[in-house]
Amino acid sequence: MNTSPRQKILIVDDEPDIRELLEITLGRMKLETFSARNLGEAQALLQREHFDLCLTDMRLPDGTGLELVQHIQQRDPHLPVAMITAYGSLETAINALKAGAFDFLTKPVELPRLRELVSSALRLPTAGGPSTAIERRLLGDSPPMANLRRQIDKLARSQAPVYISGESGSGKELVARLIHEQGPRASQPFVPVNCGAIPSELMESEFFGHRKGSFTGAVEDKPGLFQAAHGGTLFLDEVADLPLSMQVKLLRAIQEKAVRSVGGQQETVVDVRILCATHKDLDAEVAAERFRQDLYYRLNVIELRVPSLRERRDDIETLAMHVLKRLAKDTGHPEARLHPQALEALKNYRFPGNVRELENVLERAHTLCENRTIEAQDLRLSEGNCSADGAPADLTQIDNLEDYLESVERKLILQALEETRWNRTAAAQRLSLSFRSMRYRLKKLGLD
Repeated sequence: MNTSPRQKILIVDDEPDIRELLEITLGRMKLETFSARNLGEAQALLQREHFDLCLTDMRLPDGTGLELVQHIQQRDPHLPVAMITAYGSLETAINALKAGAFDFLTKPVELPRLRELVSSALRLPTAGGPSTAIERRLLGDSPPMANLRRQIDKLARSQAPVYISGESGSGKELVARLIHEQGPRASQPFVPVNCGAIPSELMESEFFGHRKGSFTGAVEDKPGLFQAAHGGTLFLDEVADLPLSMQVKLLRAIQEKAVRSVGGQQETVVDVRILCATHKDLDAEVAAERFRQDLYYRLNVIELRVPSLRERRDDIETLAMHVLKRLAKDTGHPEARLHPQALEALKNYRFPGNVRELENVLERAHTLCENRTIEAQDLRLSEGNCSADGAPADLTQIDNLEDYLESVERKLILQALEETRWNRTAAAQRLSLSFRSMRYRLKKLGLD
């Protein structure tokens, strides 16, 4: 006889019919339900009981569902909350996701979607803090990386679309995989796609699939990437490279949660979480009208920035040791060691290609070095990207003005913070910046 306690669900809605519908549906799932008619009753129940999931309406007689999400985030951030909103209230749903909601439902509530959401939320891990898997695969002890791991752990518990920004080679796909693997969809597919590598004439077929005979060469039915990712995560890398015509179709698929294959007559319902990334500035792409603003808002519910290697130089030694261990294992040779001067050269290098470039540099040096010792000359680093103090080289040697200006900005901000004992307001005044501008720059540089 199974005597394990039933999982508890808190239902918050002032409409008796909605509460009854949810209670009956969840009861049939062998879940124990508690109901509240307003914000006050919900907060009182949260004080007395431990819950595994909260379902709340957006509009309550004495407040809003957003207030309840914020209340729970402060007191029990590992309790998933799903928002129930009126049909078409997309902005409300997005605000709920940004506030920390797990997911949202629209009225009238579709019972299959409700059961799917509840099952997914109840699969979330209950332990707090970044998992050992994140720490083991996302190496580095610098403050930017510790902050990145915390954000991954939090975002893995949500179904919100995430826009992962960062330079080429910084590890955006790894971050996307970790978000997927630490969330409730971990047992389902993770499907990465490089949007810039698909010929434009094949895009619709690749994303949505096609039926046999729908075009020349379509010799059999083929499911698309959305169907392949059903139940899991679709990672759209270099999403800024999508042509405008495909952006329209992608937006519709995300909004409707359904796709129609090329040559097909009916739509297929798909359940995917969308993660996307690009090394381009999506804001600038929208401003230049190369990227649709409505799609941008659907994809960029939450932005997660991956720091460049220049922003976490303290991690270079850890990363280098890890790469050399892997190379020794892959080749079957004894592990090579880095000469102190070689390590210093790596720390003073600008790494425009980030972690990917570090791996390539070490792989080449591992092959060229003698006596299993990598000397500075074995690294063959570009002199234009080196300096004695770790800052970018002289302006005449810089091949990327944006990188150079970012390094100068970082140096000045750090100097102002140190001189004001890390008082951000005082540092902003010293630099003649508004506090809002200062906060934005700190976030951009990974110093927040």
